[in-house]
Amino acid sequence: MTEAPSNGSTSGDEAVTVRAEAIRTAAISAAPKHRRLLQSASGGPHPQRNHAPGLRYLHTPWARVLTTTGRKTGQQRRNYVRAIRRHDKVYVVMLRPPALAIERPLAVSSWVWNMRGNPNIRLRLRRRTCAGVAREISDPTELQQAPEAICETVHLIDYGECRLHLRGRPSRTKIKDLHRYWFDTGIPLVIELAE
Repeated sequence: MTEAPSNGSTSGDEAVTVRAEAIRTAAISAAPKHRRLLQSASGGPHPQRNHAPGLRYLHTPWARVLTTTGRKTGQQRRNYVRAIRRHDKVYVVMLRPPALAIERPLAVSSWVWNMRGNPNIRLRLRRRTCAGVAREISDPTELQQAPEAICETVHLIDYGECRLHLRGRPSRTKIKDLHRYWFDTGIPLVIELAE
């Protein structure tokens, strides 16, 4: 993960600083409830990859294979993500676990950088693969609507996700709180399917 670059403007820099502090504060508050995730070879957490070990072997309502094009190599890159479909849109969040969010609140996963470089993606939905165009959610109205799909949707497999990330017994309330944490501290994205 790399840090998001500053756009150079003073008001933009202030907004970035405020956002970073809000993420760091939320992560500090959430950290005691979270388990420590596995570390990558470089020492940093793998927030998306460790999102649910063995995800690739499960047929879940939300487990999706997201394929992006590498911004530097041009090669296809695959990630397993929690993706919630609503009609012709699919909602995804890039996760920042508390340990990462405290240390580097503006870290961005390579698959998000790839989407920024080339928003044309492929998404495996159950037994078929769909093309789509991905973008970060920035519209205030859409930012209010997206949590309903991302945070309020709870499937049976989410109880395992909750056990992986949070201490204590999983519950529907804890799952929704976990998803809200991911939404508030991560990068919410929407994929418009081209069907």
